[in-house]
Amino acid sequence: MLPNGKMSKILVVDDEEANVRLLAMSLRSDGHEVLTALSGEQGLETFKKDNPDLVITDIKMPGMDGIEVLKQIKQLDSNTEVIIITGHGDIDNAIEALKFGASDFINKPIRDEVLTVSIKRAEEKIYIKRQLQEHTDNLERRVQQATREITRQSNFLSKLIRSSHEGIIATGQDLKIVIYNPGAQRIFGYLHDEVLNQRKITELLEPELLSFLEQKKPSSGNEQNRKEACVYDKNRELIPVRFYGTPLFEKKEKIGTVCFFQDLREIKRLESELVQNERLAAIGQTVAGVAHGVKNILHGFKGGSYLLNLGLEKNEKGKLRQGWDMIQRNIQRTSELVLDLLSFSKERDPQKQSCQPNTIVVDVCEVMKDLAAKNRIELTTDLDPAIGFTIVDPHSLHQCLANLISNAIDACLFDENVSKKWCVHVKTERVDEQIIRFSVSDTGMGMSPEVKKKLFSSFFSTKGHRGTGLGLLVTRKLIKEHDGSITVDSEQKKGTTFTIELPFCEQVQSADSQSESEDL
Repeated sequence: MLPNGKMSKILVVDDEEANVRLLAMSLRSDGHEVLTALSGEQGLETFKKDNPDLVITDIKMPGMDGIEVLKQIKQLDSNTEVIIITGHGDIDNAIEALKFGASDFINKPIRDEVLTVSIKRAEEKIYIKRQLQEHTDNLERRVQQATREITRQSNFLSKLIRSSHEGIIATGQDLKIVIYNPGAQRIFGYLHDEVLNQRKITELLEPELLSFLEQKKPSSGNEQNRKEACVYDKNRELIPVRFYGTPLFEKKEKIGTVCFFQDLREIKRLESELVQNERLAAIGQTVAGVAHGVKNILHGFKGGSYLLNLGLEKNEKGKLRQGWDMIQRNIQRTSELVLDLLSFSKERDPQKQSCQPNTIVVDVCEVMKDLAAKNRIELTTDLDPAIGFTIVDPHSLHQCLANLISNAIDACLFDENVSKKWCVHVKTERVDEQIIRFSVSDTGMGMSPEVKKKLFSSFFSTKGHRGTGLGLLVTRKLIKEHDGSITVDSEQKKGTTFTIELPFCEQVQSADSQSESEDL
């Protein structure tokens, strides 16, 4: 029931007739008028015909799904509230529905009490929107009327000014204050009797704002008279305001001035909180990105510990040495990751040095091979010896490749086709004199075009709760710092290939040599 006492007209859209029938019975028992549809297309036609207050739609339906129904309804009437019904594990689509304006989402099986609460929230939103629209329409009519009659109906204007939340000050031709409303009193701190016919506007405003009141003749354009500024209150404290001031004319004769002041203190406070929240969000992104890097390092520790245990069990010194070397490398990577945290939140120049990219690929694959083998995934490489040495940041390249190979392994693990032969293939290639290419391919589950579009968005992940949504974002940032590029080619159920291209450079000018050349 809407807060005004009227029962809601509700449209239920679901391709399962049993669900529609049960929902309709439950809603009718609560007194609602219920319309039903067994498809998204039918639901839209019913909506256009009967204009219900509220729509409840299943998110997964053949043909037009719930998301599309939501979009179409919002295009027809943005004020209609839509509740989405989702199944377990469909939280990503539910969140997407909220982005497109859904009022709420509820999970199957639907409980009556949850449905009742969701409908009540939607009805409250409907009522508030209607009240707000009515209030807005009424306010616009009043403002238009006051503008037309501003010089003739002074009694009506006085009542309107007193009821305004904004500060309003008006003066006569001599600039003495004749109108000083409660909003102005809240801003300036002076009582009504201290100001009215006692002070001039020049005592309250700085010369910068007074200049707006010195216009000699009427003007059709007053936008230049608007300004964000600060005024002093009675205690000489600065108050941020949005100011609008203009002279008043009657038959081209100046009869006074009027000033409007919107108090911005609360707005400025909220802006400050927003900046702080954005900083906290940036910190959260940094922490999540570090966690993503630590996950890759842990794979290395697990691989090293596995080799150590194997060497101890079989008393093979080679396995012991190999496992210990792997653990030492990952201890070093952990130390470097902690140090990188200090500069991760700001832009940085890559720490480039001469290194062999193929060696980095081998090292990353060595870290990942035990994880791949454990899950029946073949990890292979095809390394172009023509690459040799080049100038890159080896730590950044290591992190990028580790992210991509880890994601490729996960793509195989998430593949529902267990009969498929899973493979992750890493290839390096010297394209020409200026470009080297790295590609990481997998035969996993692949991606739909919609997923590909969102792939480099913040916090978007195909791994559910297992992913941070920052791995590819961090990878792209590191590649861009190298003036490189990263692309993706994927086909659903067949696999994915990520390709990195970096500039090829055999030597880099040192700081000392650069300084010497500048001296010359």
